[in-house]
Amino acid sequence: MGTDSMQAYYAARAPEYDRVYRKPERQADLRAIERWLPAALGGRSLLEVACGTGYWTRFLAPVATRVLGVDASAETLAIARARVEGEHVQFVVGDAYRLPVAPGGFEAGFAGFWFSHVPRARVAAFLRGFHAALAPGAKVVLLDNLFVPGSSTPLAERDGEGDTFQLRPLQDGSTHRVLKNFPTEGELREAVAGAAREVRFHAWPYYWALEYELATP
Repeated sequence: MGTDSMQAYYAARAPEYDRVYRKPERQADLRAIERWLPAALGGRSLLEVACGTGYWTRFLAPVATRVLGVDASAETLAIARARVEGEHVQFVVGDAYRLPVAPGGFEAGFAGFWFSHVPRARVAAFLRGFHAALAPGAKVVLLDNLFVPGSSTPLAERDGEGDTFQLRPLQDGSTHRVLKNFPTEGELREAVAGAAREVRFHAWPYYWALEYELATP
């Protein structure tokens, strides 16, 4: 699924985007993460990549000194702007692979439920650009889904690059082929090796998070 296709999918999904957070079996995990995440990233200027509808921004904005949320979909950003207000909060349309920010401008970075949509072949490039937007020693959290049979959308295929895909129906009757990878802890640690220190992997029944600090020169 290309960048344009992903953008079209999330634009179409915007009105029903947050339904995934209503799954009954995931509520305990979500409450735990909603408590943990602000404590992990609070007190810093924050760059949020693929902020979507601002579901997570609303927990981070009250504890951040400044927030810039970037997303490719104007439709989801409209929801985020209505949900999260404050003079220190800004949302902009932008490409996660070419972030519209100056280098080194943020003390923390967060990407929620985006890493799983990054093709394996582009992981290194995404992280390089993401890290470049952050200051040395910045705190970073990547948050995403574990694959749980019976709760996760089944995987429909795997391509030659090792990327996996789901077929996701929307309320308008359309079905979209969406790239969705489920990396292991080892793969995540390898992806940030050399750029990160104090790497910590967290796992809940339905979600994982990788927490780390950027290495200083």
